[in-house]
Amino acid sequence: MSRRYALIDEQWAKLEPLLPGRKGLVGRPAKDNRLFIEAVLYRYRSGIPWRDLPERFGDFRVVHTRFTRWSKRGIWENVFKVLESDSDNEYAMIDSTIVRAHQQQ
Repeated sequence: MSRRYALIDEQWAKLEPLLPGRKGLVGRPAKDNRLFIEAVLYRYRSGIPWRDLPERFGDFRVVHTRFTRWSKRGIWENVFKVLESDSDNEYAMIDSTIVRAHQQQ
């Protein structure tokens, strides 16, 4: 399995407490938050459609549905706000090698 888009343990340690479905919270535990986050990262970093996610991430429809639910609940927004305030990100940059932009027609 390619680990190119995988989280390192230090990154996961920062993300894990921000996510729903953790043990000890109300509701059932998430199946695998880390694998889900890695699927989303893989999809956006590689620029592929959801349906082209490798099988190791599970059914792309389930991943997409979960991604959409988290978006509607504001989970992604909260994660980005917390990471944004982290001083370790002071040198983070976004450029065209990461973000794809398409002209509206």
